[in-house]
Amino acid sequence: MNLDETMNYKIEKENNERVQEIIKEVYNSLEEKGYNPINQIVGYILSGDPTYITSYKEARSKIRTIERDELLEKMVKSYIGLDKE
Repeated sequence: MNLDETMNYKIEKENNERVQEIIKEVYNSLEEKGYNPINQIVGYILSGDPTYITSYKEARSKIRTIERDELLEKMVKSYIGLDKE
């Protein structure tokens, strides 16, 4: 590995609507259980620890079907307005 060169990072594309649906379901499950959904999802993405996500309504299983790097990619795209791809 040459540290002077930029690595080209590619991930497989998932269906944007599927990912968005899963995140909304997980968000709602966390909210219903009284958690701060944003904090919990961010904690999961940063750490990879699935215990940040409740198992209520299978939210933990659902979010684990999406790669964390894919979640980050979609969030960045959404933030800068490129989420229409």
